[in-house]
Parts: sequence; structure tokens; C-alpha cells
Amino acid sequence: MHSLVDVIKILRSENGCPWDKDQTPMSVRRDLMEEVFEALDAITADDKAHIREELGDVLFNVLLIVYMYEQKGEFSLEQVLAEVAEKLVRRHPHVFPESSGKTEMESRPADTGEVLSQWDRIKENLEGRKTDSVLDEVPAGFPPLLKAYKMLSKASKRGFEWNSIEEARNKVVEELEEVDEAASAASKASDGDFKKAFTVKGGSPALNEMQLHLEEEVGDLFLALVNYSRWLNVDPCVALDRANRKFYDRFSFVEKSMKQNSIPMTKDNCADMIRFWNDAKNKEYR
Repeated sequence: MHSLVDVIKILRSENGCPWDKDQTPMSVRRDLMEEVFEALDAITADDKAHIREELGDVLFNVLLIVYMYEQKGEFSLEQVLAEVAEKLVRRHPHVFPESSGKTEMESRPADTGEVLSQWDRIKENLEGRKTDSVLDEVPAGFPPLLKAYKMLSKASKRGFEWNSIEEARNKVVEELEEVDEAASAASKASDGDFKKAFTVKGGSPALNEMQLHLEEEVGDLFLALVNYSRWLNVDPCVALDRANRKFYDRFSFVEKSMKQNSIPMTKDNCADMIRFWNDAKNKEYR
């Protein structure tokens, strides 16, 4: 780690790299996010060499950001490491006898659920993170999908939860039916052209209201699906990222195949595109 920190210091020095010197914590947020997703993808694929590489990239971005703050005199790497170590000891009184969190340990946690409940008590009572609502603990700037997942998880810890996975799935079906009903009404009002809503020429107060209702119902469906995925122990953010990557690979193959066969990519040739799409799928499982 010291070698990596030395490299970062050189990159940020007067005679270092123009790109690295020009960056700020705000400008490299996207880089950090992308590297984390790439690391998750490598872990999912169980590609050891790739995992090693991507975790290195994540670590580089973290240390680069820390050093930026160190250069401004805000805090040091030593402070970051010491603080997280102290926090981990504090939040694991069942492991570290010297932990200040022992005041919140009602008994030795028997399972993961009790560990997480104890963790929350320590955050609220020792660290002063008590909020008006447990949902306030979810950062406002989270992407909507991640925010939904976190809010539902927080609510679940407080007992606001379905009794079974079947109930969670039934809610998805129920919300889908409500989307279908709202879509049917909006479709009739717009003659099948949903894009008319909110426009000057095609929109109307009644149609716009129907489209807003449809938007609301689609949002409810997403929330129900996120909750169902949580019951399945599937992180919807990771699942959607995998689906995005898979779609990219398959569609890129379709584009390449259509070009090689001199077939225009138009709606009239959709059957050819589907054929190449299926070819791409078959290649994945060979």
C-alpha cells in the first residue's frame, strides 16, 4: 500500500500526470463508482485474475481521493484507517471485549439479525446517528434503485415486512395488474400513443392525469419488484448491472452480424436481429 501511495503522490506532484493533477474528489466520483461495479462483476464471474485487478483499481481510486483531501490539509490516510478500525471495534463488542459498544450488547448475538440490531443501537445511542425516521439514514443522493433497496431493508429491520416470500411475489403480480389497468386507460385516451401526454398538440388535462397515474403505478411495480428481489437475496443493483452488460454484449453482436450480412437495422428486419440475438445467447452457453 505504501508503494501505491508513493505512486499517487508522484502522479499528483508538480511534475506528475496532467490528468491526475487536474482531478478533484468530485470529478473522480464516477471513476470510483465504475470501478466498484467492475469489481462486483469480476467477483460475480469468479475470475480471480480480474478480481485482483479490479480491486486494485478500487483501492487506487480510494487512496487517490484520500490523498486529495490530505493535500488540502483536511485529513490523512492514517486518520481514515484509524477511524474505521476504531468504528469496527466499537460496533463488534461481541468480538472485542474492550469495545465501547458493549453498553449496547444485551446478550451475545446468536445470528446475523441480532448482530445488525445491535449495530443499529450502537449507531443511534453511541454515535448520535438517531434520526426522526430510520429511512433518513439512506443518503438522499443514492440512485433510485439503490435507494429503494436500502429503504425497504431499513423498514424490514423495524418489522415492516411481508410474512412470506409468496406475499412479496403476490405484491409484484398485483402491482403489474394495476400497471396494466392504468396503461389500458391511458392507451385509449391517447389512441395508443403514450408520447402524446404532456405535449402541446396531443396532450390534454385528462390524458396528462392518466399518464401521471400510469407513472405512479410503474413506480409501485418497481418498488414491489425490488422488495421481492430482496426476499430472494438478490441485490437489484447488481442484477440490473449484469443485465445491462449482457444486453450490451448481445446487441453489439447483433449490430456486427447485421453489418456483416449487409442487412439494414430497421424494424422490417427485426426477425433477422432476433435470429442473431439468439445466436449470441447460444454462444454464451457453449
